Formats: sequence, structure tokens, C-alpha cells
Amino acid sequence: MLVWSVAAIAVLTLAGLVALWPSTVHHKGPSQAFGGPTQTTRVVRVLDTPCKSPTPQACRQLLVHVGGHPARITLGPVGSVVDLSAGERIRVSRTVLARGVPAPPGYEAYQFVDVDRQGALLELLAAFGILALLLLWRRGVLAVLGVALSLLLLITFVVPAILTGEPALLVALVAALAVMFVTLVLTNGVGAQTLAAAIGISSTLVLTALLASLWIGLVHLDGRSGDAAQYLTEQNASLSLTGVVLAGMIIGALGVLADTAVTQASAVMALRRANPSTSASALYRGALAVGRDHLSATIHTLVLAYAGVSLPLLLAIRASGLGFADAVNSQTLAEPIVATIIGCAALIVAVPLTTGLASLLVARLPPEALGAAHTHQH
Repeated sequence: MLVWSVAAIAVLTLAGLVALWPSTVHHKGPSQAFGGPTQTTRVVRVLDTPCKSPTPQACRQLLVHVGGHPARITLGPVGSVVDLSAGERIRVSRTVLARGVPAPPGYEAYQFVDVDRQGALLELLAAFGILALLLLWRRGVLAVLGVALSLLLLITFVVPAILTGEPALLVALVAALAVMFVTLVLTNGVGAQTLAAAIGISSTLVLTALLASLWIGLVHLDGRSGDAAQYLTEQNASLSLTGVVLAGMIIGALGVLADTAVTQASAVMALRRANPSTSASALYRGALAVGRDHLSATIHTLVLAYAGVSLPLLLAIRASGLGFADAVNSQTLAEPIVATIIGCAALIVAVPLTTGLASLLVARLPPEALGAAHTHQH
């Protein structure tokens, strides 16, 4: 029954990917959102010159080369601009003048957008891959591959599908199930643990979607918080921001759900290997005791993860002197609170559910089918 159930979920997931796979996303045209289109250049020289203002102060200017031509970029007063040095790579954008308007005195063809971080990010990614390879060997490579495939699915499927008008809830569920299969197969192979974990995660994801839909409605979270939401509305008036919030909660809960489910299935398998004569009920009780300890730590991890992401917002609220009731009532803070509670509730359900399914399955395996013990990989 578990094999056929997992096979049915896999077929439905594949059908969902095919049916919801996005067509080309149409944009209204070049946008200045998030700084607009930029290009990379390198700082040739940094100058501190007197500002053209009534107040005597020094202004920082950059000498760069863009497209083979020298250019000067004024950042502003030294004390309030980013600290740069010669040789650093930055992102710049062309200064756009209205049609027919002549260039004013002191016109600068380019303006500073941000520091170029692509090189540092690639170096960090390479260091992570090398570390995983050195410490985990084959499993490290599979883990990195699983992360890469999951992010690829998020970028090529989830984001474009939602932008083209597909139901965000359905897109998030299909993507979460696809990521689940990729993660489980790459890190654990195909076996009893994978079957039990797949059923447990799938069932809990559906429950998470139902709970999130209910509480998003009760708390009146419409997703209209922040500049990004406003920009999305301007680009696509038919886009459901509530659906985007719901999709984010489902995808956000997937990681800890997968870890918890695999941990419980591994615990059941380890207990059965230690004593092949253990009954299903004994396996369930023993693994559930392990799950309770792991659950408290995982909930703590989930809460701290959301708190860390919301730290700048918490600091801003504290600095503004806003009262606790007013702060919690704001949609910007209520959204991560609901997501955290929904994720924790899903974890609490996933532990007994996955443990029970794994116990029923593993207890019926013959001893020779248990295989050699191996360390569980998160």
C-alpha cells in the first residue's frame, strides 16, 4: 500500500509539473525596481572633493571605466556613503534624461547602484561545495546536488508559474512534493525509510496548506506589505498576493518537515536493526521518544530562523517605540508569526505520523532486508 501510495503521489506530482509548467513570462518593459538594469565596472580611483553645497563638507567621487570610456560618479558626503577603494567592482546604471531635455551642468552619464557581490557569492558557494565534499564525500555531493536542483525548480517553475497566473497554492504544493522526492532519493535512496518519509511529508504538507489557508483568512493577511508587494501588484493586477503568502509558508515549512520525517524513519530503522524481533508498537514507542527530543530542537530552530530573518524589522519597531500590541498587529510582523506557528504545528503532526508509518512498514521487513546501518544525513 505504501509503495502504490508513493507511486501515485509521484505520478500526480509529475502531472502537476507538466500541467503547471509556465509559459514565457511577459514583462511590461524595463523597470527601475531594485535599481533597474545595471552593469559591472571597476573603480579606478577614489577622490574626496569639496561638495557643491552651502555646508562645507567633503564629497566622495569615483573614477571608473564603462564600456571603454572614463566616467565620474559622485556618491555624496563622505560620512554618509559606502566606503570604496580602487580596484573594487561595483554596479552602475546609466542616468536617463527625459526626451528633449538637455544635459545639465555637471551631468554624469552613470550613477552608482551597489557593490558587485557576484564574485564573493560564487566564492562562498564554491567553498561550501568543497567543505561538503571533504567532510561528507559522496553524500555531500548528493546533498549539494539536491540543493541545486531544488533552487533550480524554485527559479524555473515556482516563480514563473505564479507570475503567469497559475494558482500559487497548487504550484507550491507540486513544487514542494517534487523537491521532497529529489531530496529523499538523493540522500536516502529508494527503500523503506524513503517510502515512510514520503507519505509522512506529503500528508503533512497537505495539512500545512489547509491550516495556512484557514489562518491567513482569520488573521486577514493579504500580502500587501512592503515595496515588493506593491511592485508585483503594479506588474500583474490579477496576481493573488494572499496566494503568494500561502505558497511561501508551504515552501518554508518543507525543509524542516523533510528533516524531521527522515529522522523518524531512520530512528525506526535503527531500532529494528538493533533488535530484529521488535514489534511495530515497540518500534513506534521507541522512535517517538527520540522524535519528541528532536522535535523540541527543530521547533526552536524554526522559530529562530524566522526571528533572524525578521531581526531588522524587530529592531526598527523597537527603535520607533511602537507598543507590543501595535507591533504584532502589523501585517509585516503578523505574517512571519503565522508562518512560524503553522510550521511548528506541521512538525508536531509529522513526528507521530511518519513514525507510525515507518514502524508498520519496517516491522514487516525480513531481517536480511534491513541492510547495514548508516548514519542519518540531515
